[in-house]
Amino acid sequence: MNRRRNFVKQAALASAGLTILPSLTYAKTINDNTNKLKLAFIGVGLRGTNHLNNALIRKDVEITAICDIDPNRIKIALDKISKAGKKEPQVFGKSDYDYRNLLELKEVDAVIISTPWLWHTRMAVDTMKAGKYTGLEVSAANTLEECWDLVNTHEQTGTHLMLLENVNYRRDVLAVLNMVKQNVFGELVHFRCGYQHDLRFVMLNDGKTAYGKGVEFGDKGISESAWRTQHSVLRNADVYPTHGAGPIAAMCDINRGNRFVSLTSHATKSRGMHNYIVEHGGENHPNAKVNFKMGDVITSTIETANGETIIVTHDVHLPRPYSLGFRVQGTKGLWEKDGDRIHVEGISKPHKWDDSKAWLEKYDHPLWKKYGEHATGAGHGGMDFFVLHAFVESAKQNIAPPMDAYDAAAWSAITPLSELSIENNGEPQDFPDFTRGMWVKNKPYNWIKDSY
Repeated sequence: MNRRRNFVKQAALASAGLTILPSLTYAKTINDNTNKLKLAFIGVGLRGTNHLNNALIRKDVEITAICDIDPNRIKIALDKISKAGKKEPQVFGKSDYDYRNLLELKEVDAVIISTPWLWHTRMAVDTMKAGKYTGLEVSAANTLEECWDLVNTHEQTGTHLMLLENVNYRRDVLAVLNMVKQNVFGELVHFRCGYQHDLRFVMLNDGKTAYGKGVEFGDKGISESAWRTQHSVLRNADVYPTHGAGPIAAMCDINRGNRFVSLTSHATKSRGMHNYIVEHGGENHPNAKVNFKMGDVITSTIETANGETIIVTHDVHLPRPYSLGFRVQGTKGLWEKDGDRIHVEGISKPHKWDDSKAWLEKYDHPLWKKYGEHATGAGHGGMDFFVLHAFVESAKQNIAPPMDAYDAAAWSAITPLSELSIENNGEPQDFPDFTRGMWVKNKPYNWIKDSY
């Protein structure tokens, strides 16, 4: 523990000026061999491996341990580490709870958790209790109790948690956030967002049939179909809200002068998954008899303390192109991602849309201007570079991250609250105040000055 305290103290002293001069961050830390973060990974599936790939590029990170119960994923991770010329890490994964042995290592300063959803909160809680800076993939929690577990553990231990929501770093999202902070759209009034992505080929896949043509899940499934699909069988809720809600929360300062107050949700009937199984597996396939509880399209409306409304859509069971459906609307204008269009009163022609390209280039976020070339190939259009960079820099200094335990709780609470609202015919559900009133005095996060 003394080594950990010394590491944090030295890292904080060495980087005291970084929040003031973020432009120096990349040059002085990512390629700095003297101030290495000892990083471990719990879960090295597809998402965990993506984070691993980006971490291996950095000279200021040392991979000291990995954990996964799938030996094939361990082998893939070890091969990548070896090819990168790095020292072989300690390996864990003999049982579901072997990750707790990893958390006992003195050689671990920070941990990135990329496992199936049901394990997120319990692993994050254990990691914070072990005093390790915690990076948690989305969504962070499945129930309101788990949301409170994240907040309470952070407050009891003083250990920081960063929600690894990469869409908050998407180039167009940060450009629009820049426009919001410069009052281009005026006073904010309304937002739309969501997760609209045809995942049938992901959620029904046994790995043996042609890509996108499988109809198996659970024990016979591979990757996400082994665990994610069961949520659609048992839950009628927006189970994946943070890709949309996270960027909007940043724009309207949720937990920092504003907060989510209430939510109502409705769900359509469920047809998409059944039809896909029948089409590719036949009417007599056993899975054709499965009753999927989750509606194909779930629509939630959130009201904020400052009087904005946010419509969040979950749509993953039907054929459609990918879209997060962003809309940011204020008293002076709006941006809509679908159509890539913007209208600003007094600048755009009356009642006409502008193509968003010129606007987004004009307001390109300083982070992307500075580090865009380094983000090439990092995954998801480059935004994976930024989310890992923010995590590593925050962990090295042991400071509060841009997306913290309170954000993880508030954004993830959409799942259980939507479930409750749907069960009760759209009855409004109150959001817990996870900040215990501190949202009133918390200052908005400065995504230009304080982002790494």
